[in-house]
Amino acid sequence: MNPVETAAGKASLSAHPESADTIKFEGGKPLVGEVEVRGAKNLVTKAMVAALLADSPSVLRGVPHIRDVAVVRGLLEAHAVTVTELADGEIQMDPRGVESAHFAEIDAHAGSSRIPILFCGPLLHQLGEAYIPDLGGCRIGDRPINFHLDALRAFGAEVDKSNEGIRLSAPARLVGARVDLPYPSVGATEQVLLTAVRAKGVTELTNAAIEPEIMDLIAILQKMGAIIVVEPNRTIVIEGVDSLSGYDHRAIADRNEAASWAAAALATRGDIYVRGAHQQELMTFLNVYRKVGGVFDIDDEGIRFRHPGGAIKPVVIETDVHPGFMTDWQQPMIVALTQAEGRSIVHETVYENRFGFTDALVKMGADIQVYKEGIASITRRVPRRPLEQAAVITGPTPLTGANIRVPDLRGGFSHIIAAVTASGPSTVSNVGIISRGYEHLLQKLDGLGATFELQE
Repeated sequence: MNPVETAAGKASLSAHPESADTIKFEGGKPLVGEVEVRGAKNLVTKAMVAALLADSPSVLRGVPHIRDVAVVRGLLEAHAVTVTELADGEIQMDPRGVESAHFAEIDAHAGSSRIPILFCGPLLHQLGEAYIPDLGGCRIGDRPINFHLDALRAFGAEVDKSNEGIRLSAPARLVGARVDLPYPSVGATEQVLLTAVRAKGVTELTNAAIEPEIMDLIAILQKMGAIIVVEPNRTIVIEGVDSLSGYDHRAIADRNEAASWAAAALATRGDIYVRGAHQQELMTFLNVYRKVGGVFDIDDEGIRFRHPGGAIKPVVIETDVHPGFMTDWQQPMIVALTQAEGRSIVHETVYENRFGFTDALVKMGADIQVYKEGIASITRRVPRRPLEQAAVITGPTPLTGANIRVPDLRGGFSHIIAAVTASGPSTVSNVGIISRGYEHLLQKLDGLGATFELQE
């Protein structure tokens, strides 16, 4: 990829913003222009893992240039899977030479990613063993792996813990099982799917996650030869098969990135056409966007998001698993809600520590109060959870520049948008984490008219 200059004309940008850990923004300008979103981070990385299950190469298209993809590629290559870039955004994965990797090698490639846990089922089928190092990820709350380990045990895997991590083994072929998830966890649902498709017999998964990325993963597995039935009431039935072949698939578009740019248009009083955004996967978000007063126009190629030009309205949001309002959507939306006239409430029911990013917004002038035990309301539609929190945002409040540090992936994008929205200069550090899920962020910001420069 060719570097481009920042709007300030002083520094070049590489393909990943982790090369620039600190950025100085000069805010107060609307973001106007076009961006493109490619394959969803939450599908692409899992589709790459699914390639391990096959006895022939797979081709995946629409692959974004993000760090999580690089992490999974490194893990595949550590297990002797040949990964070849066929074209920009198109890779081939050949698992025919797959072999075990050591804890240290897995740990070196994984870094803070939690992806290695999803390698377990495919590796148990292919090699009879798998290793998991200590797992990381964004610090947004408890993401226990016990859902994963309990499911793997149900299939017949043996789990041994050590100081290095966890070793799993399968003395015999894994067998189908009944798995009832206590919560419709996306990761645990993926784990069951990736394990059950080659297990002997039938697996019934209840209380499964049904996110669009899960449905796209099921479509991939069906292309490979799997037999999977999605029944009502979050039940998925998988009939195990002896072998799977490679797939050819274009990944579903990244609805999280699309929603992030939509919120950015609203916060900055801008106008952004998001090429690749799809209405079907964004319907719940679009309803909220319209309630706030945001304007959108949908065509076959994408969605145009824009500020209405007058005041925007407060709204009440409850995050939930699909088809509810995604937890990943609330963080950028909160930045926009600081500019709404009145009091908005966001009930976070998925993760317990996802409002940490609001400290920076308060520092910039936002009026946000976080209730660490949530807020009860007779109008609530999503059942309350013990870990939930709530944020009350009162606006409009002008934001002013500040020195802030990125806490996590979605919060990081929100900080960037807050810095672009605020009047005056802002310095944002720890920007590299954003590259886990946002492709070519700095180039896109530059194309939308943001003014910034990289710091030494």
